[in-house]
Amino acid sequence: MYSNKIAIIVAGGTGQRMGSVVPKQFLEIQGKAILLHTIDQFTAAFSDIELVIVLPQGYIQEGQDLLKQNGYNKNVQLVAGGETRFQSVKNGLTKVTKEAIVFVHDAVRCLLTPALIQRCYQQAVEKGSAIPAVSATDTVRLIQGKGHVLLDRENVMLIQTPQTFQSALLLSAFKQDYIPEFTDEANVVEASGKAVYLVDGEFENIKITRPLDLAIAEYILAKRFA
Repeated sequence: MYSNKIAIIVAGGTGQRMGSVVPKQFLEIQGKAILLHTIDQFTAAFSDIELVIVLPQGYIQEGQDLLKQNGYNKNVQLVAGGETRFQSVKNGLTKVTKEAIVFVHDAVRCLLTPALIQRCYQQAVEKGSAIPAVSATDTVRLIQGKGHVLLDRENVMLIQTPQTFQSALLLSAFKQDYIPEFTDEANVVEASGKAVYLVDGEFENIKITRPLDLAIAEYILAKRFA
């Protein structure tokens, strides 16, 4: 059961916060595009995994060229993204045509490990979903009107990707109309009336958004490859 595995890798960023004219998923770390580092982790976790790469419409050709130049021709499909993450993932889900475990992952979280991917897969098989999360290490305050209140960080979890689901659960949830609260797939599935289940994430599984994140990723990958 669930021998099929499909990773929808969402690479819709334009690089604005990175201060780059190149979308951040195409920036290089250790001489390789961030997107390729991410793909490598999924193929290392499961050699038979199918990949759906969601890119901005204007970068589909660049994505095809990058994949071809680096020998990624097998089990990879490219899809144009939408105006929201919800629409981009929904576009990617059009390629899910069979029962599978579906991973939805931020392309710029290239520091995840195969062990995390395999852990998410196993829990999704057993429980229906696996949402990676790590505990908060900073003090957390919640804005309320003009004030703010302190939250108990022992009860705060920081959510990561790959958010992983049995395909029927995810496809059904994405039949809903979009609302602004749909900032990730867990929210969408919960709104459909289904519970979602957390799984241990990885502190190094950061989202590369700003130049400092790029420097941190360079350091982590250099340490791994040393």
